Amino acid sequence: MRYLVVADLHYTLPQFDWLVAAAVHFDLVIFAGDALDLGSIVDYRAQIVVVRKYLSIIAARTRVVLCSGNHDLDNRSPEGEKIASWIREVRELGIACDGDTLRLGDLTLTICPWWDGPLAKASIERQLSDATAERATNWIWVHHAPPTNSPVSWGGKRFFGDSELLNWITRYQPSMVVSGHVHQSPFIGQGSWFDRLGSTWVFNTGRQPGRPPAYIVVEPSAGRAYWLAAGQAEWIDLSAPLQRPARPVADPPDWLKAVDRIPDPFLVKPAVGAG
Repeated sequence: MRYLVVADLHYTLPQFDWLVAAAVHFDLVIFAGDALDLGSIVDYRAQIVVVRKYLSIIAARTRVVLCSGNHDLDNRSPEGEKIASWIREVRELGIACDGDTLRLGDLTLTICPWWDGPLAKASIERQLSDATAERATNWIWVHHAPPTNSPVSWGGKRFFGDSELLNWITRYQPSMVVSGHVHQSPFIGQGSWFDRLGSTWVFNTGRQPGRPPAYIVVEPSAGRAYWLAAGQAEWIDLSAPLQRPARPVADPPDWLKAVDRIPDPFLVKPAVGAG
């Protein structure tokens, strides 16, 4: 299998357009939160309608999993904690989401919601405890915020990660945790898109404007993870100990060449005679 990891698209429609086109090249799309942008001038309810349509198109092309981020919170639970109620409704599109654990052969995916209070945090603790009993060889967590005290959560002056996630990783040692949230980490000194905590690889896609988004591709069969951003293409060996820096991609695989050729629809000239 080949996994595409994105996060923090924040209602950037050209990035969603790219994701629709890229999805066919991957067996699984992992969306690690913040599909919406609560700071946008576009009403969040309109954003939900549009994003849901994009997700339905992508889910018709490949398997999709989606966790909530802090910008996806559109409601409150009966207990008063913020939740992303709209994300729970995408299950009807065949998308695994907040609170789900999905088994795909030798892969277990646990999709964690954004937690805003003790009840949601306790639900994640139960979710992880239940999932560990049936974990496959590869166990991936999808959790919007990265762990604290790691280069993947470095913001330039301090760490912005989740300390509870760090504790959960220490306790359960999943194979991998994919996140976003701290946009600048992969692009700044002392920050990174990857780290290793014990036996667990942790990733943060980072965020860039324009098209395409910054993204990560995991190829378990090749034992590689790639990070692609504007003018940058790096990879690491998942079977080796943690090494820095990542290696530049010198010989792009076929899927990367294909994804690089995805045209920008706003730059493609219509055919002569087209209406």
